Formats: sequence, C-alpha cells, structure tokens
Amino acid sequence: MDIICVKGGIPLQGSIDISGSKNGALILMPAALLTKDILTLTNVPNLVDTHNMIVLLKQHGVCVEQHKDQFQAHTPSIKSTVAPHSIVSRMRASILVLGPLLARTGHAQVALPGGCAIGARPINWHLKGLEALGACIELTETGCIKARAPHGLRGGYYRFPLISVTGTANVMMAACLAKGQTTLENVAQEPEVIILARCLQKMGARIEGIGTPTLCIEGVSRLNGATQTVPVDRIEAGTYAIASAITKGKVLLRNANTQLLPMDALQKAGLEIHPQEDGVVVSAPHGLSPVQLETAPFPGFSTDLQAQTIALLTQASGQSIITENIFEGRFMHVPELQRMGASIRVDGARSYITGITPLTGTQVVATDLRASVSLILAGLQAKGTTFIHHIHHLDRGYENLEKKLSLCGASIKRVALDHAATS
Repeated sequence: MDIICVKGGIPLQGSIDISGSKNGALILMPAALLTKDILTLTNVPNLVDTHNMIVLLKQHGVCVEQHKDQFQAHTPSIKSTVAPHSIVSRMRASILVLGPLLARTGHAQVALPGGCAIGARPINWHLKGLEALGACIELTETGCIKARAPHGLRGGYYRFPLISVTGTANVMMAACLAKGQTTLENVAQEPEVIILARCLQKMGARIEGIGTPTLCIEGVSRLNGATQTVPVDRIEAGTYAIASAITKGKVLLRNANTQLLPMDALQKAGLEIHPQEDGVVVSAPHGLSPVQLETAPFPGFSTDLQAQTIALLTQASGQSIITENIFEGRFMHVPELQRMGASIRVDGARSYITGITPLTGTQVVATDLRASVSLILAGLQAKGTTFIHHIHHLDRGYENLEKKLSLCGASIKRVALDHAATS
C-alpha cells in the first residue's frame, strides 16, 4: 500500500495542464451502449474510474480501443445486460449503464452502485424516471435493480424532486430511444450534462431545452456514432487554483478558463485570476479573506470543491462558514485537518473555519476522493511533512497529481508504506 508524502512551505510556481473531466467522461462513456456504431471520445483522463467504466462496458459487449487520451467504443450487440456487483461496487457512475441497457435491449440488471462514502446518493429518482417511461423495476433482496421494458420504452413526463446529475443523464439517455415525446423537469444543468446532451444530438437524438431546467426529447428508432471531446475538468482546475493560493504561489492553469472556475467564491477569498491565451494565472498576493459559502447544484458552488476550500480557508484571516447542502457525510476530512492544527468546528451541515491557523505535517487518512486532495493541499502549506494514507481514493479522480505539482516545485512523492515508516 502506497502513501503520499508532502513537505510543505514551498510556493508553487509554473504551469499545470488541466486534464479532461472525470465526471464528463463517466457520463459520456455509457452512451456507447445506445448505438451499434462507433462512439469516439477524446481528451479522456487516465484514471481508475475511467478504467473501471471500460471494464464494465466491455463485459456488456462493448469493443473498446484506447490510444493516449482517445476512447473508441463499438457495440454491435449487447452480450450481457447484467452489471455485476464486483465491478459496480467500485464507483457510483456505474448506475449510468441502466438507462442505455434498458432502452437498447428492454431489460437490465444492475447492482446497487458503490464509490466514495460521502452520504446518501439516492437512485430512486433514476428508477422513478425510468418508470415514467414505462419500465417495470424491482429491487431484489440481494441488492440488484431489475428493470424490464419488453415492449420498449415510451415517452412520458417526470419531474425530479431534487436536481440529480446522474439521474438526469440516465433518464435522458433512455428517453432518446423511447417511443414518443418525453418531458423532464428540474433537470441538472451541469456542463457535463450539457455535453452529454450535445453528444446525443450528434448521434441523432432530438433534444430541446439543453442548458435549461426542462428537457423535451423526441424518441428515435436508432442512434448513430459520433465523436465528442470531453471538456476540461472544472474540479481539477479549481483544486489547482486553490493549491496556488494556499502556497502563496503563482500558477498558470493551462486549458482552463474563468467559466470553469467558481469565480465569485475564489475572488471573495482573495484569489486573483487573470485570463491568458492558453489558460488562467492564479495567485493570492494580498492574502486570503474569510467567506461564507453554500454548496449547490450548478451554477452554484460545487460540493466537489468544498473539502479543498475548507483547507484553503484555514489560511484566511478570520472566520469562514461553509454549508454543505448536497451530501450529509462530506465533512469527514475535517478531523484529519484538525490533526494538522486546523481550527474547524462542525455543527450539522455547517463548518466554521477560523484562520489564520498554522498547520503542521502529520499522519492523516483520506476518507474519499476530494478529502484526499484537501489533505494534500493542507500538506503543501503545512510546516514539516504530511503523510497521506488511503490514497487509492485520489487515483479515482486526479491524473498525474504528484507529477503536476512537482513540476511547480512541490516536494511530493508516492512511496510504499513500509519505506515511509523506515525513512
């Protein structure tokens, strides 16, 4: 088992290439199940989660070819409509094969998905949305979703009780092959959902209302192949913007732009963000200021940047408040930051962060993907060395993180646990 060792106190200087979006790639890849033709995706990040999705798609019969950041999928026939627990348990995005399998074949069996333990991510909205399209769905005692539509799906109406990114994607993909018109209300408007809708349009889907709270989809009998570029990862861009600021450095984020970043939140916290021809330059030359933020669906402040921002605000002069409205279990990084000296109090869905607080390197444990990178950010600022355990979470969502940070001067390395204990 490996750990990451970070020696803090070094201002980051240089440039970082922002990779393709993890969430964008995972939403797009299951669309290969909807067509017999070839779906090509470019700018696909090299991550554990994308590898797991490929493994899942292959067992459904998808022929996958990869070359660098290009993913090419061909599904002339579906060989299996069962998504087994052994694969699905590795990531939540596995649920996204349910809608395409059901639409293409009329039946699907998908184990309940796994992933980071950051609270409930109810899939009942996926299921209710598919039932609105005529699917018959059963939850088995062994933790499987059995869905049937032996005569095909039909258009229908569904309003999501709360906004769901994967729920929107799942039902939207299924509706593209349903007979008649489907209306979906209160849908997610995240950039990743918009890219999926645009890709489906390239494949021949008839979708109106893209980027609005309501989607109208006229089903078609078949979809074609297409080529789609995965967008730049806005969460990775935000993470490295915070890395620049927390270390009092100055970093060019290549491929990024101001539309990718939560500009209002970051600028209120004291970050200066200057657009360049090939990206944006981020620094915090005048120090950090306390802020009050609430996580919310896009275009609100992303829950996927909450942990990183808490690490940043330990270095802001005064008290900050962050309210977590999306996942109830997403403050598990706080005790680990407290071990490093952070002054943070959690009261229900709110965290109160008091700075400026000196951080000191120590042994910490990552509990989920974004928590792991928040500890690395804290380690970059802390005095001494921070040892981050359970970094398998990190590899699910950040491509070449140690290399990218090292090229900007950070002292960071991945070592075997036994080596770290003796060094």
